[in-house]
Amino acid sequence: MSASSVRCGWAEANSLLRAYHDREWGQPVTDARALWEALVLETFQAGLSWNTVLQKRENFRKAFCGFDPRRVAALTAEDQVRLMADAGLIRSRAKIAATITNAQAWLAMQDGGEDFATFAWGLVHAAQAHERGTGVEPHSPLSGAMAQALKRKGFRFVGSRTAQAWMQAVGMLDGHEVECFCYRGASSIP
Repeated sequence: MSASSVRCGWAEANSLLRAYHDREWGQPVTDARALWEALVLETFQAGLSWNTVLQKRENFRKAFCGFDPRRVAALTAEDQVRLMADAGLIRSRAKIAATITNAQAWLAMQDGGEDFATFAWGLVHAAQAHERGTGVEPHSPLSGAMAQALKRKGFRFVGSRTAQAWMQAVGMLDGHEVECFCYRGASSIP
């Protein structure tokens, strides 16, 4: 980024947010497991600042078995109690339980021959550009459709706003401000 370049305002708060914005946020992610990891983190972010999640991301990675859906799906009630006691995490009983349920839903799709990445990106590609929205709003018709589709697959704690934030994070929607050096626009969605 050159000295005259502008990035999204939210990313200017600290170096952790700037690095995440510049290197990760909004970059198209097509790996099914990486998409699930991002969805887990967005679920925990709901109602909190993204900075909080980034600061705890390595703790989440460790606590949730490297974001291995098969291992997360097998977590027990005792594991949930242990996770609730872990000060390195966002300790929300509902979000922890939803993560386990969502791992089970992810596995059911994979085991049934339905790739999570193909499913999610397929919804994005099926939407007309005008239905996608600009990407900067807190939710859109597409994020509402994505949330409903995920719920039909058995996912929990994924509303329209969480779906919107997730789709921005993984490059399904361009949530960058128009002035930002990372802005691609809706027409450049892969």
